[in-house]
Amino acid sequence: MKGLIILSNTENNPTTRKGGISVKTEHIFPVIKKWLYSEKEIFLRELVSNASDAVTKLKRLASLGEITLPDDEAFAVTVTLDEEAKTLTVSDNGIGMTADEVEKYIGNIALSGAVDFIEQYEKGDNAGGIIGHFGLGFYSAFMVADTVEIITKSYQDAPAVHWVLKDNGEYEATPYEDEKSRGTDIVLHLNEEGSEYAKSAKLREVLDKYCAFMPVEIYLVTETDTEEEEDKPNEPINDTTPLWLKTPSECTDEEYKEFYQKVFRDYREPLFQIHLSADYPLNFKGILYFPAIKNEYESLEGQVKLYYNQVFVADNIKEVIPEYLLLLRGVLDCPELPLNVSRSYLQNSGYVTKIANHITKKVADKLVSLCNNERERYEGFWKDIKIFAEYGALRDKKFFERVKGALLLELSDGKYKTLDEYLNTESETPKDTVYYATDPVAQAQYIKLFEDRGIEVAILSHTLDMQFISLLEDDKKIKFSRVDSSTDALKKESEVYENEEMVALFRKVSGKDDLKVSFEALNDEATPALLTVSEEDRRFADMMKMYGNMFPQGMERPESTTLVLNQENALIRRLAEVLDTPLAETCAKQIYSLATLAQRSLTADELRDFLLGSYDALKLALN
Repeated sequence: MKGLIILSNTENNPTTRKGGISVKTEHIFPVIKKWLYSEKEIFLRELVSNASDAVTKLKRLASLGEITLPDDEAFAVTVTLDEEAKTLTVSDNGIGMTADEVEKYIGNIALSGAVDFIEQYEKGDNAGGIIGHFGLGFYSAFMVADTVEIITKSYQDAPAVHWVLKDNGEYEATPYEDEKSRGTDIVLHLNEEGSEYAKSAKLREVLDKYCAFMPVEIYLVTETDTEEEEDKPNEPINDTTPLWLKTPSECTDEEYKEFYQKVFRDYREPLFQIHLSADYPLNFKGILYFPAIKNEYESLEGQVKLYYNQVFVADNIKEVIPEYLLLLRGVLDCPELPLNVSRSYLQNSGYVTKIANHITKKVADKLVSLCNNERERYEGFWKDIKIFAEYGALRDKKFFERVKGALLLELSDGKYKTLDEYLNTESETPKDTVYYATDPVAQAQYIKLFEDRGIEVAILSHTLDMQFISLLEDDKKIKFSRVDSSTDALKKESEVYENEEMVALFRKVSGKDDLKVSFEALNDEATPALLTVSEEDRRFADMMKMYGNMFPQGMERPESTTLVLNQENALIRRLAEVLDTPLAETCAKQIYSLATLAQRSLTADELRDFLLGSYDALKLALN
């Protein structure tokens, strides 16, 4: 037997019914108190949600013509706190219940459902979920109360009923003798565990979190406020018609901004929003915002609030919101989500997967639309969304395929281009190579050399960029080359002359006997020398620095550094003429130090030697 109610009439009052749960009572209440709901505060969400549902059901009957309601009737849910008595009452003027319905919905179905839930949990199979049973929400009250009263009067012509249940499973049901209007009052006698909810501020905090957008007006009052505000009720704590219920055409930019700032308490304006409205077969609505980010060090964690028929469920549920979209902020209302009994976790479902895919598609479509139709605006906030877009592309192949046409490259001159636009730019460089810099300041000399040849340089300064360009290289069958990795694009056609004595000189002043030295004719005659590091070797070195402990010893390899001497430069030509003089070594050492300084930061020893060499060069110049 499950949830069997044993009833008996008392001798003193034949209309009084007493009873108890005959089986497995010892299992039910510990489950409710400990893990039926993931957080204790959820009890208030469940009771207020049930009260709201009771009003919704009554309105539904009226809309079907089964009952007639006064035109001016105001529906509400009221949460009343009596701090002195330590009671908390949730009241509604909804459909109400008869005595038989109380037994049916609060006693029989609810507890049978709870026992079923326990058995499913013990078997490791709770995929069915039993959310929606009124009684289960009601029983969450015992997480904070040892006694709970129900005072209810049905919309039908039936007497009011007073039902009292204690946390040991015993109850007593009697007719309610005082005057009672239609609706239900749930009175919680708070226990020690629930004492924190005997404070108005705490109740307001929980109501703001879970009930801010429920469809029926909710009021919070204290017992001392009730008489004073009887003729002048408080303002409702909730917005019964949240913005996501409207169609996009009904919403203004100002409304989107105000809604964002209200929900997320962020004074900054969001960059843009995506208004979601899916009908059959998905049926969900919502608004997603791209927040403005101050800098890359600011937390990238967003907040997507999940609602179930306007009732808050949780933040950032990864089954609905892909990981790479979690930096967004927004709200999603999914009335058909397969939630488990506590409304806290999603069951495995193809429906959930379809929602996640739909959201991903809408985000990608929005980025593409902005890039194609509002290019100037899109470029204005590209820096704010760049990391998100690249991370999403790396995490989700489908997202990348949809959005890759809207991924921009920031150029050294401050302009932006898509990858295709960059590759199709008329220039003397290969059509399959993108030249880039990771530090516009440190690599300024290299950037200028490329710009002087009409070659655009992309700025890829974030650590994520290196993984991202590998994705683009594989997809487009192209290559990315950092500006200090090769001088091929900087050469001009001219005969090159090798000079072994000069090679020996630079190996000596650099202290590197294996230094690679090459002679080239660069288009820029003002630059005497450059240091280059092959793209492959530098990427491997960067990878080893980041993930070195993941690779076995012996995999390290030195960077392949080459000193490029520009034979078109007057200083290099003059140096070749004075190789047998004391001036040659001083000059060569300074040229090498300057080339190193243009390629990377000097070490402490290198900086000291460079300064001493500079002083020596000045002395020679004055002699």
